[in-house]
Amino acid sequence: MASPAPKSPEQSERNRKYDRQLRLWGDHGQANLEAAHICLINATGLGTEILKSLVLPGIGAFTIVDGKKITNEDIGANFFLEADSVGKSRAQVATQMLLELNPDVRGDYIDEEPEQVLYNSPDFLNNFTVVVATSLTEKCLVLLSRRLWELNIPLIVCRSIGFIAYMRIQVKEHTIVETHPDNETPDLRLHKPFGTLKKHLDSIDLDTLSFKDHSHMPYVVILYKYLSKWILNHGSLPKTYKEKQLLREMIKKGMRKDEQDVLNIEENFEEAIKAVNTCINYTDVPDRVKNILNDECCINLTAKSSPFWIIAKAVKDFVDNEGCGSLPLKGTLPDMTADTEKYITLQQIYHKQALADVEAVWRRTLQLLQQLGKSSDSISEKDVKLFCKYAGDIYVERGTCIADEYDPKIINTSNIVDNLENPESLMVYYVVLRGVEKFQTEYNSYPGEFDDQVEPDIVKLKACITKLLSEWGCGSLAKDDYVHEFCRFGGAELHSVSAFLGGLAAQETIKFITKQYKPLHNTFIYDAVTSHSSTFFV
Repeated sequence: MASPAPKSPEQSERNRKYDRQLRLWGDHGQANLEAAHICLINATGLGTEILKSLVLPGIGAFTIVDGKKITNEDIGANFFLEADSVGKSRAQVATQMLLELNPDVRGDYIDEEPEQVLYNSPDFLNNFTVVVATSLTEKCLVLLSRRLWELNIPLIVCRSIGFIAYMRIQVKEHTIVETHPDNETPDLRLHKPFGTLKKHLDSIDLDTLSFKDHSHMPYVVILYKYLSKWILNHGSLPKTYKEKQLLREMIKKGMRKDEQDVLNIEENFEEAIKAVNTCINYTDVPDRVKNILNDECCINLTAKSSPFWIIAKAVKDFVDNEGCGSLPLKGTLPDMTADTEKYITLQQIYHKQALADVEAVWRRTLQLLQQLGKSSDSISEKDVKLFCKYAGDIYVERGTCIADEYDPKIINTSNIVDNLENPESLMVYYVVLRGVEKFQTEYNSYPGEFDDQVEPDIVKLKACITKLLSEWGCGSLAKDDYVHEFCRFGGAELHSVSAFLGGLAAQETIKFITKQYKPLHNTFIYDAVTSHSSTFFV
């Protein structure tokens, strides 16, 4: 028999190089990563740490926008700058150093101030996948935020000063099929089995089986049999803990003992008892998914609708028709104690039904594409299959525009006030960092940046924060310790803090690129002194 053709050296080398991450987001996630183009604004210590954690896993390309020259302060905080680089372009040197990490990645730089680039080239941002910005001035941040909000390109804004750092995320709409929930519920359809499954399960009589067959029957069969008895007596599924406990007792009583070996316990029945909580459930569409299927974007499709919403509409139509109120079947079966033949037979039944459901959704998707005047190859059958498999966990993230935080009439002041009343809340750092931005705007420097100005800057920063709180209708800060602390920092970055936040920011960037995993919502604050962190909706 001929041996299978070996994989190409290039392909196997790629898989070896990116093995660990391929296990996280698969080939399709890696393909999205390799097609991505990231824009980094300002190659600070924090900025290069973020980009490092994107270059190593193999993003397609990056562009650094930074008009600053390298200073001695940069050398002390930035791992990717060397002492002999003082006075050189920070964007150029950082690009050269980062490209050494991974030859698969392309890199470019623009040695101009970000604000200048935004004003002179209005279309500059159009083709980036994600934009990451560090140490922006308030004016530049608002301009950048507005532009990216219109383009629906995710923006991740980060800042690291002393022992405090924050990350703010802006995304207009982000749709996710593969959310990777911590606990996936098996889709067994025992409450409402489809035709071929019901026929197979009804054909098995547990009472007539030998001990060997009885002890090697998949627990799906056991659950179905005892659930049928329960429904016959009670009229509905067990809902409360007490009812589920009674069902477990019923299953336990059905266990047999091996006459030749009394210590031989039927593991399949034990698995069935443990699975009562996770596998006995209604097959209704979860409320969070119903909300998506009933969303305006799903119901009223247009020629501009994304593939996510077109497939979602096809799934909605399936639920309302062929699915009889249920989502497409996942088609996967959990591992369980059973002999190979029985397990594979059951596995094939689920698999065939899942394929039939995908086929129905795929046909409807093609009809919708035709109605919208879009090409039939704009959505692949593979995309539809993936959507159907994870339809029970799809997610839509709709965020807020960061620029709105700078409008006192729009910002969520009630949430800020509520959190400031809690002395343990890290919200105070958001307030102080916003005060630092105001200080920068007014005095063109960081508070405490110059040694002889620390005391006067404390008064100035306090005034900036007081003015900010007044605009929000909030009272003053409970104590001035935070103001003194930030003036002592002098705007300095600590590499350890930047490295920590840089890893997190890169992780959020990868979520947007791969369209997998749920992103962090709105604002993340990190206190390196206490190693505490919090997320807030501002």
